[in-house]
This record gives sequence, C-alpha cells and structure tokens, in this order.
Amino acid sequence: MREELLAIVERNSRIDLKELAVILGVEEIDVVNELAALESEGIICGYHTMIDWEKTSIEKVSALIEVRVTPQRGQGFDKIAERIYKYPEVTSVYLISGGYDLLVTLEGKSLKQISGFVSDKLSTLDSVLSTATHFILKKYKDHGTVLTKKHEDTREKVTP
Repeated sequence: MREELLAIVERNSRIDLKELAVILGVEEIDVVNELAALESEGIICGYHTMIDWEKTSIEKVSALIEVRVTPQRGQGFDKIAERIYKYPEVTSVYLISGGYDLLVTLEGKSLKQISGFVSDKLSTLDSVLSTATHFILKKYKDHGTVLTKKHEDTREKVTP
C-alpha cells in the first residue's frame, strides 16, 4: 500500500482521503494513519502547489546554476550545499554527476537580480571554483505536469 499511496499523493496531494481509501481498497483511517507515519518518518517532506507564473501578472525569472566546488575535508559537498540552500532565492540544490558538482535552481524578479546573486553571493563562497548560469526561458513540463497544453478545436466540422 505504501508505494502506491506515495505515487498517488506525489501526483495529486489534494486528493480526497475517502477517494484515496477507495483506490487503495482500505479504510480511510488507514490512509490517515499511513500518511501521518510517512510524514513523521520524513518520507513525505512537504506538499506543494505548482503555479504557471507565465499566466499571471507577476514577473518571475528562473535559472539553473551549475556549480563546481572544492569539497571540504570530512564533510564532502554537504556543508557547501547547506550554505547555498539557506539563501531564500534558492529553490533547490542537487549533487550531480558530470563536469559540475551541484545544480542550483533560483527564482528572482529579473535577470539582473539572478545575475547579481550568482556574482555577489554564490561565486564569492570560498569553496566555489566556477559557475555556469542557464536562464529558463519557457517551461513545457514541470514535476510531471505538462504546462503547455494545446488547445484543441472541439467544434463540429461542417462539410459542404
């Protein structure tokens, strides 16, 4: 039940508990208890709302920053990753394979603000050797959700 419950909640965290119980073939109280256990164990870390900011009047710029660092003795990449993720502009930090060590995602109000963060805060950290900034121009799919759905013409065809 646990794997199926996690898969369903990951796709739709707002699903009704009664509906979830029916899908899983268990009692609603079992779902409630399992969700509480998953939260207390730190398996479920939070619930998020995904917003397509392009459809609002709010200006937001997102960027992916590749960061090459010198890992610290006895702490590896964890300490520098923690310093980076504590900045409020940072939305995620990942340890990655390849030519860079960390992948950092940022959100800001403008390209200038993000560039300033990278040059003034991120690049100046002692362990940071280099960065590469990639601005997100358009999101097509995010967290498994397609954001650019095509509008289909549902009108009935008229033929002469």
